[in-house]
Parts: sequence; C-alpha cells; structure tokens
Amino acid sequence: MKFFFKPLLIAALCATAAASWADVTVGVTVSATGPAASLGIPEKNTISLMPKTLGGQKINYIVLDDASDTTAAVANTRKLITENKVDIVLGSSTTPTSLAMIDVVSEAKVPMISVAASARIVEPVDAKKRWVFKTPQNDIMMSLAIAEHMASNGVKTVAFIGFADAYGEGWSEEFAKAAALKKITVVANERYARTDTSVTGQVLKMMASKADAVLVAGAGTPAALPQKALKERGYTGKMYQTHGVANADFLRVGGKDVEGTFLPAGPVLVADQLPASNPVKKSAMTYVTAYEAAYGKGTVSTFGAHAWDAGLLMSSAVPVALKKAQPGTPEFRAALRDALEQTKEVSGAHGVFNMTEKDHLGLDQRARVMVKIENGAWKYQP
Repeated sequence: MKFFFKPLLIAALCATAAASWADVTVGVTVSATGPAASLGIPEKNTISLMPKTLGGQKINYIVLDDASDTTAAVANTRKLITENKVDIVLGSSTTPTSLAMIDVVSEAKVPMISVAASARIVEPVDAKKRWVFKTPQNDIMMSLAIAEHMASNGVKTVAFIGFADAYGEGWSEEFAKAAALKKITVVANERYARTDTSVTGQVLKMMASKADAVLVAGAGTPAALPQKALKERGYTGKMYQTHGVANADFLRVGGKDVEGTFLPAGPVLVADQLPASNPVKKSAMTYVTAYEAAYGKGTVSTFGAHAWDAGLLMSSAVPVALKKAQPGTPEFRAALRDALEQTKEVSGAHGVFNMTEKDHLGLDQRARVMVKIENGAWKYQP
C-alpha cells in the first residue's frame, strides 16, 4: 500500500509546485490594422512597456490583431481563452469590437478590460458585464465638456455627424442629453461608415441647417473626412471632435482642415502643458516619458495611454488575486475580477480610477480637459 501512495504523493507535490510556478497569461486583441489602426498601433506598442512580473509571478502577453473587425475580435478572444488559457483579456480598440467580445468573456468567466470608449461596454453592470471593465472616459463625461464649452462660446445650434455604429449612436444619445442641459439645439443628425470615402450628401444637409457648430463623433483618421468635406464647402462655424481623434495621425490626415478644432481629451494629451496642481499631471507624464523613450518624441497618443491604464489596473489587481488563487485557474480569474472591481485611487495617464460594483470605469472629472488644435498641435484650454 505504501508503494501505491508514494507515486501519488510525488505527483500531487509536482502538480502543486507547477501551479505555484504558473505564469499570469494576458491576452490582448487590438486593431493594429484596418480603419482603427491609428488607435490600435499605439495600444499594441504600449503592451511592450507593461510589467513583466507582478506579485513575484512572470507575466506573459499574447498580442493579436483583429484588423478593426468584430468577427476577428470575437475569434481572437475565443482563441486566447480556449487555446492560450489567458487569465485576463485586454482590448479591443473600438466600441463595436469590444461589445462583440462581451458574450465570450462572460461565458468563460474571464475578466476583460476594454480600451474602447462607449459606456455601453460596461453599463449596466449585469451578469455579463460584471466581467468587463474599461479605461476610456464615458461619452457623457466628454459630451458635457463639449456642451459646456459650446455654451460659454455662444453656440446655440449644432449639426451632428457620427459613425453608423455603436460609437456614433452612443455619442448621439449622450450629446443630446448634454446639449439639452445647456439649451443647445441639435439641428441635424447624420451618420457615415468608418470606411466611407465621401460624405457629400450628409454635409449638404448639415450646411443647410446653418448650425453655429458641428460635432463629429468619429475616431481615428476616418473622423477627418466630414470635417475636410465641410471645409471644402466653405463651412466657417466652430468645429468639435470627440476624444476619439486624439492622436498624431488625425493631425496628419486632417492637416489645415482641422486647424482650430476643439475637443475633450484625457490629460495625457497635453500633460506637459498642465499646471503642477493638476492631480493627473505626474502619472500622465510617467506614461509620456516611457512611451517617448521607446518610440520617439511626440509619438504619444491618448489611445496608447488607455492601454497603459489597463495595464495599471491589472498591475493593481494581480497581486491581490495571487493571494487567493494560482494563475491559470477559474479561482484566479474570479479573484482577479473581484480585485479589479475594488480598485481604489489608481492614478493613470487619463485620470484616477475608483471602481465599484456599479461603476466599472471609475473615473471622475479629473479625467478630462479641453484642447484646441493650433498650428498642427494640441493646445491645452484652461
């Protein structure tokens, strides 16, 4: 009998040792190609800057490209969970891809931190979305910033044009609420696809509305299309964009046509211009310094910073989860989810995160500033 139990004991001890040595596996899917590439590339770049060990455990990153496609994002997520046995998923870059991933992660009970913007990704926190968190500011927060700026600058009427997907619809709904609070009337409401090459019909309707200002609810370089078309038609009113355009590629593609544009953004976009009293300046500059050291001066975008903040949330939660379970197990993934939900005072590049059971974003008004495009650069607006 003793000879029978000895091999079992050795096997059990080996299994326990192997579990204790298991690495934390992080699955990432971003839109490194396709229409959202200007978002996904800096996000992918940022993954290389994330910690290689946490709580004494090695961290392995598996990075996939979903090409800005919802079907590919879902396939990537399934692959990361079923084949790579990841403990957490980071991504994806856009609202449609992130929304499509929710069913997969919730079914597998794997926590996910999205780097896309729409509040729909995490609201309401139900049985599925309890596994989902995100780092970009909610549309309503940024909508209020725009509406407040418009009101203080005499804008009474606005023409709206947004993507014909969940991002554009979310912005349309949230901005309508913010505009109503400031007694601003939306006099035109148009849509276009991220892959469109012309918006002539929509622009003619917007021009006919004679709006004081135009808000484009797009992301990345495709957001420049309506603005360029409006300029070609001679529109001279105020132009606003969302925080979905806050990268150098938008400035490059938009050129002189986006000069003078106003937009809300995370503090990281103008970190070096912020007053020393700004509570996010220090943590934002940490990311700017790290990214520019790796990729060159002036290369920072807010999108990469969203990925950085996802890494910070993960860095805060992993050591807590390791005290309860070992990586590679359902218990660890559940503990990691719980730890993310209990995040408190984590200072990131975009703001300070305080999660709760009902709030899987956790940002407040410290996460936004107004910015103007001046001379092809971002200018902080106090």
